[in-house]
Amino acid sequence: MICVPAPQDLDYLSEGLEGRCQSPVALLFDALLRPDTDFGGNVESVLTWKHQKERAIPHLVLGRNLPGGAWHSIEGSMVTLSQGDWMGLPDLQVKDWMCRKRRGLRNSRATAGDMAHYYSDYVIKKGLSHNFVSGAVVTAVERGTPEPSGPGARDPSPLFQVNGFVTAEDRSQQPFSLCARNVVLATGTSDSPARLGIPGEALPFVHHDLSALEAATRAGTMSPASDPVLIIGAGLSAADAVLYARHYNIPVIHAFRRSVDDPGLVFNQLPKMLYPEYHKVHQMMREQSILSPSPYEGYRSLPEHQLLLFKEDRQAVFRDPQGLQKVFGIALVLVLIGSHPDLSFLPGAGADLAMDPNQPLSAKRNPIDVDPFTYQSIHQEGLYAVGPLAGDNFVRFVQGGALAVASSLLRKEARKPP
Repeated sequence: MICVPAPQDLDYLSEGLEGRCQSPVALLFDALLRPDTDFGGNVESVLTWKHQKERAIPHLVLGRNLPGGAWHSIEGSMVTLSQGDWMGLPDLQVKDWMCRKRRGLRNSRATAGDMAHYYSDYVIKKGLSHNFVSGAVVTAVERGTPEPSGPGARDPSPLFQVNGFVTAEDRSQQPFSLCARNVVLATGTSDSPARLGIPGEALPFVHHDLSALEAATRAGTMSPASDPVLIIGAGLSAADAVLYARHYNIPVIHAFRRSVDDPGLVFNQLPKMLYPEYHKVHQMMREQSILSPSPYEGYRSLPEHQLLLFKEDRQAVFRDPQGLQKVFGIALVLVLIGSHPDLSFLPGAGADLAMDPNQPLSAKRNPIDVDPFTYQSIHQEGLYAVGPLAGDNFVRFVQGGALAVASSLLRKEARKPP
């Protein structure tokens, strides 16, 4: 493992760094691990990894899935947005692991299936399996009573009581309850899909995940001869759904509220050489408008259309840019307009931890308010957040947050296992 510096060292070392992230520690770690990646170079990391057992921090990782989390829920052939090497973990580069598995990167990118196996394999190779509990659902994290201390001792740190259940192989649920002096929130933001909030959204043919289209395709209920799948959204998840449907020649209606030339569309932020498939979708969105026929058979886009409601007879009602209503018959609907973190296990669903407690917690607009050098919550001692919850939305910067947390924990005098 890397020798973890003290918090004040991180403060000093990261001073003046600038980049595609607001976190100084994440920028520092990224600059050391990938010195010239933003310039297209491949200079080797300047970090040396050493395993120092005496500095190990006792910990337990609770998760619904196997190690690798949400990667196990994504269709395996999907190509990752980030470059493969950006998603590697300490002392095991993705490209080296893939070479040993006789796999290859596609235009510097891996598949979701490869990454799911990489993370699971990493835990095994590094001897961390005993730290992971898969199939675990946390239902409550509450601040408990500090442990009593002896005469002359400093004020004790708060304890957290963590409750939940583990689903066994026979599908039975076994409850658990444990105490921890520190809790790190690393849930990501894909737990709760964003919803339109319109009539008919709860109908059985309306879904909020690409897996619904995958299942319908396998079952044969969606095919080139079926009515179109309606895909709502103008982000990468919606683009993935378009690519999947096109691969199986399933007819597509693609609707979104923005203009195709809106500079805020994510496609305008991706280099064409690295992401040709997403730029192809953007081209289709622009050229295959319902009002302008073009060569993309089986696909039509509805830019600047507002979806009003779904009907039970599988019809979708829109309002176009001129204010007129349009009705389309569809077989399946995918609403892919983003997602929110599910922190229902925290008091008040974690709302009081956000930078603006009066607004909904959002990874992009209102993340958890943390100290930039420790990633500890400003509002709750002993509670940490990493990744999108703390505003680090690019995978390459997530490890810097983990470094900050580890450095902070090593500085704390009380080091009891969860």
